[in-house]
Amino acid sequence: MLLQNANCYEFKIGGSGDWSVPMDANANNYNQWAERSRFQIGDTLSFHYSADKDSVLLVNKADFDNCNTASPIEKYSDGHSVVKFNHSGPYYFISGVHDNCVKNEKLYLVVMADRSHHNQTASSPPPSPSVDEVPPSPAPSGEEAPSDSGETNPTPAPSQESSPPSPPKNGASSTVMSFVGSAVAFVGSSILLGF
Repeated sequence: MLLQNANCYEFKIGGSGDWSVPMDANANNYNQWAERSRFQIGDTLSFHYSADKDSVLLVNKADFDNCNTASPIEKYSDGHSVVKFNHSGPYYFISGVHDNCVKNEKLYLVVMADRSHHNQTASSPPPSPSVDEVPPSPAPSGEEAPSDSGETNPTPAPSQESSPPSPPKNGASSTVMSFVGSAVAFVGSSILLGF
């Protein structure tokens, strides 16, 4: 379950908020729940547990993997802990009781990067024009080119005054063309040297 507060959400661990050893110690219930949720900077996560029997530790990945309770980044032990996500990236939580952690009372989640304030001036270049249609090849000499209809409509020559500005050069297309040109030159020289 989650509560909304001015674009930030309060998530309850596992949906219910209860922080305890899973019924099936082989199941990753908390991680499965987290995979279905979208955590963002400013959101909070609440844990409910018996303060005299358990706690919540924010740890690094190595301590998460090994259930090391000795050196947490943060320790929460009041029975109703609320953690605010202040940066994007991974968060690792384990039980403060080693045996509970070994029985999968632990949670790994990822907070998404903040995309709301991204710089509008640093946009990517426009896509290069695509060439979807290949012009028909000319008819062999002495033959007439086939026509789709009985009449021909010649395309007027473009006017010098009304031509739109050409699109800006795209660095990616320049790199591709440079590569293609190099490959053609290499193949051509290999063929010439082979004869």
